[in-house]
Amino acid sequence: MPLTVLSDSDIQSLLYSLNRDDILSLQNNLAEALHEYSTGTQATTGCCQSNQPQRIAIPAADSQTTLFMPASTSTSRGIKIATLATAPPSPHNDSLPSIVSTKSNTSTTSSLSNPHTSATPTSQLSSLSLGPSVASSTKSAPSTQSTTSPIGSLTLLTSSGTPYAFLSASTLTAFRTALAATIIFTRRSSVHTLCIFGAGLQALWHIRLALLLRGEEIHHIHIINRTFERARKLMQTIYTSPEWQHLRNSNGKLDFSIVSNDYGEYNRLVKERVRKSDAIFCCTCSSHPLFPAEYLTSTEGRKKGRYVSAIGSFRPDMIELHPDILRQQVAPEHKHHHHKHADKGGVVVVDSLEACLKEAGEVQRAGLGPAQLVEIGELLMVKKASMQEIAQGGEGEVGLKRWLQAGNVVFKSVGLGLMDICVGEDLVMLARERGVGTAVEGF
Repeated sequence: MPLTVLSDSDIQSLLYSLNRDDILSLQNNLAEALHEYSTGTQATTGCCQSNQPQRIAIPAADSQTTLFMPASTSTSRGIKIATLATAPPSPHNDSLPSIVSTKSNTSTTSSLSNPHTSATPTSQLSSLSLGPSVASSTKSAPSTQSTTSPIGSLTLLTSSGTPYAFLSASTLTAFRTALAATIIFTRRSSVHTLCIFGAGLQALWHIRLALLLRGEEIHHIHIINRTFERARKLMQTIYTSPEWQHLRNSNGKLDFSIVSNDYGEYNRLVKERVRKSDAIFCCTCSSHPLFPAEYLTSTEGRKKGRYVSAIGSFRPDMIELHPDILRQQVAPEHKHHHHKHADKGGVVVVDSLEACLKEAGEVQRAGLGPAQLVEIGELLMVKKASMQEIAQGGEGEVGLKRWLQAGNVVFKSVGLGLMDICVGEDLVMLARERGVGTAVEGF
């Protein structure tokens, strides 16, 4: 068997060629693997939890962390080795605006290289116009990494131990994380407005998958980032890259906005966008909560059901969501209350109960225990049972369905090696079918 080598550019080329049906197929395979992780045994599946060792984290100089993530499926074994580097926050740059709005159905743009230039006509881009000038902020932004993208590789072996693939880990990791984070998002009844915290590779793939899966229903995407410059580069990719053209042109109602901490009124603007959102994707390695808990926990904040996904933090000293958001999510419901609010499930959804109890800063600081967490694979098991009940004439889990579709759902993920193996297997198969990558014979 030849060894298939996929560079990061190979993986990007492959992923950018995928359509909605391709994404749904990959997502279904990943969901099935997570279901088997939570419910299977060694006798029934190689994806079971007992076959997934805990990852090893080795600290290094310059605040770097190298992760060793072994995992297995029924057909493959493998290990991802990835290093993430932390950088200090960038100083404020008072020459940058805090808000940029874009509309996808117009034909003018202001310069992406200089946000203060006047609008100029173009047939290639949608509009990029500056919002009103605001005063400089006195509040410092949460400390985040310069990138959430790992540098490393994924090695895949057959069940008998023969190496058959070697993949770059950077884009792969961002894609598989977004694929997992959008499993519940795909089932949401309303996705009109999205809030994205972060502007790196994770943010890019969350936006792309959201648009591929639910694009015609999405009208507003708010990108919230510590610095304007990085968000500007993400916006530039979306509005100039040929790979995004069909997504740009397929929804004339779609608009984007950027909110950064470089200028004043940051808190007001973030509060406004968080409150209006139907889904919030947190894609940073922040060491402090990205926004105050009361934006979601107050009476006003609880009126609307939201899907909140936090995937950026992966160590106990990292945190994206305020612990009070998680505490409220698991608090018992009062039978008599005077305010209308959206359903909540009484649990926080996680990718791995064991890993999140050990590594998730939000879970630890909220003081949550195993009874207050449910693995997404377990939810999928309940959903399968519910569908069978409905097929037999029953009502199924009506409350569960209502909560997952329209209630307040919090998903916390620290990442599993199983995700890399499962998605990596599928990408290698697609690469061989489509002639992408390099084949090393006789390895």
